[in-house]
Amino acid sequence: MTATPLTLAPREIDPSVDREIQAIVSGGTGGSTCSTDLASNPWIFDTNPGYGPGASMGDIIPTGAPRQGTLPQEYRDAPEEELHERIRAAKATLGDRVVVLGHFYQRDEVVRHADHVGDSFQLAGFAKQHPEAEAIVFCGVHFMAETADLLSTPDQAVILPNLAAGCSMADMADIDQVEDCWAELGELYGDLDTPDAEGLLPVIPVTYMNSSAAIKGFVGRHQGIVCTSSNARTVLEWAFARGRRVLFFPDQHLGRNTAKAMGVPLERMPMWNPTKPLGGSSETELSEAQVILWHGFCSVHRRFTVGQIDKARAEHPGAQVIVHPECPMAVVDAADAAGSTDYIRKAIQAATEPTTFAIGTEINLVQRLAAEHPEHEIFCLDPVVCPCSTMYRIHPGYLAWVLESLVAGETVNRITVPADVADPARVALERMLAARP
Repeated sequence: MTATPLTLAPREIDPSVDREIQAIVSGGTGGSTCSTDLASNPWIFDTNPGYGPGASMGDIIPTGAPRQGTLPQEYRDAPEEELHERIRAAKATLGDRVVVLGHFYQRDEVVRHADHVGDSFQLAGFAKQHPEAEAIVFCGVHFMAETADLLSTPDQAVILPNLAAGCSMADMADIDQVEDCWAELGELYGDLDTPDAEGLLPVIPVTYMNSSAAIKGFVGRHQGIVCTSSNARTVLEWAFARGRRVLFFPDQHLGRNTAKAMGVPLERMPMWNPTKPLGGSSETELSEAQVILWHGFCSVHRRFTVGQIDKARAEHPGAQVIVHPECPMAVVDAADAAGSTDYIRKAIQAATEPTTFAIGTEINLVQRLAAEHPEHEIFCLDPVVCPCSTMYRIHPGYLAWVLESLVAGETVNRITVPADVADPARVALERMLAARP
């Protein structure tokens, strides 16, 4: 007699990090979170300086960083399902007049309402694809909304639902620091805007997408380019064809990991710490440099460690470890693969057999991938639930508010970039969009 094989019901995985945090804090489940304050609604922190609870809560926020005004009481009091219904109704009323963009790291309760979901590179492209929309509601962080404003038409309004959704990495390189660095490098290398006999510039500035519009404008003025984690290698190849060396900011890890994979020796990648003369490096080190790395980092990806990878391999033999290139070099080296958020998503989609994936990136994306692919076992390398502080500042209450304001004929939280910054920044971004990996 042949035994009938057991058919296992598909695993149901809740994609909501918010609900998981609520359960952890209430004692309804095991696990831990980096801050019990994450269980509170983000408007509790709107008037306080700081990035809010989560991975960046220990980072120092610059004086004058944007803060969100008081969210009207009706949105703070509304139950979750009511907010979802109001968002759906407002979108239906607005139709093609509005497009909602959502970053992969947004909470599930927000992503469900996005017309397009993607990483920063993809969303920059989506912002250009909707000239018919009167408003682009960007569920992400401040530098992303600035980028959308740069790439959209002048008549379109770009809206950030919560003005406090900044980025601590982007804030680690402000325009004054970068201008000072450029001046010091000019004293060392000579005129930075004049090519040598071989047609190469002394330095090509490359800024990660995770930077302010002012930084992107600086790059555009000095014959540089913007990159994302999706096209960083392509951008560095572009820069090396035009310059002797690259000044890469603000994320040291993406710069180091990308250049190392291209064969650049570590000793030719000195760090530039803006608080120290010559960035803390010697004239010799800078003269021999091929990539000068800014002293910045992502607090989400800095949480991942080689120890976490070792533990994942011990407990899950055969697991595929994939991490984001914003992770420290030792973590990237210990992983099976490293790539952008879209790379991680596509790697999981391409797996034809049930596979265990240990992922080193922001928990909202990891949790969503686990829910979308129950045929695989997918978990975050970091066992402590600690989302991006600033992505988590976007909540359905803010999204309902900005959409219903549009229905009422009012545009709130509009993000605009001044023309003197926008023009050169746009040049750098167009170079980035042309540098497809």
